[in-house]
Amino acid sequence: MNRVKGTLWIAAALVAALGIAAGAQAQRKARAYVRLPKVTLEQIQAGKTYGIKTAPIRIDAYTDFECPHCQDLYLNTLRPLINDYVSAGKVYLVDHDFPLPMHPYALKAAYYADAAAAIGRFPQVEQALFVHQAQWAETGKVEPIVAAALSPAHAKEVEELAHTQVVQAAVHDDVNRGRALGIDETPTMYITHDGHRTPIIGVVSYPILRQYLNALLRQQ
Repeated sequence: MNRVKGTLWIAAALVAALGIAAGAQAQRKARAYVRLPKVTLEQIQAGKTYGIKTAPIRIDAYTDFECPHCQDLYLNTLRPLINDYVSAGKVYLVDHDFPLPMHPYALKAAYYADAAAAIGRFPQVEQALFVHQAQWAETGKVEPIVAAALSPAHAKEVEELAHTQVVQAAVHDDVNRGRALGIDETPTMYITHDGHRTPIIGVVSYPILRQYLNALLRQQ
């Protein structure tokens, strides 16, 4: 075999080998995708709620994971609210995504949070994203923050689900709902009681919110 033919044969063999390797990798990816749980928009939305639907008060909270004021609301108002009112069956809390264009990584964080909601792990990821906001908001490295809050198996599921159409559609559905309500800043909450809905824009302290909720509950 002359040198030219030998070179061509080696090149052809390398191309074939690379093709086989690429095909095997694609098959592995396809198999991994098939193993993902079947997820619906309704399932994701249900995964971002706290409490029971029959509670006398409903709170819809529109937040941005990269927003410092949303972090304040979550850490100092919503967490004690969940402990005191949601767990007692008095408040039904519904989280909505409203990533603002001014925050470059907020949309990505929302995708991961909604992916976690799809497998019932939203509370863990929501807490991790807000608690470690300063860390990932600087770099956009949401993945390690989310992974640290989950088991390896759940972290892999969330990583893959975050890139699916249904999860990303769930985030944009929340955004569209917020825009239809006229929301243009975060955090924004809507408190519904006895058919009346009251908007609260910005951070409200827990003592003030508690006074307001108690006044509503006394009307029962």
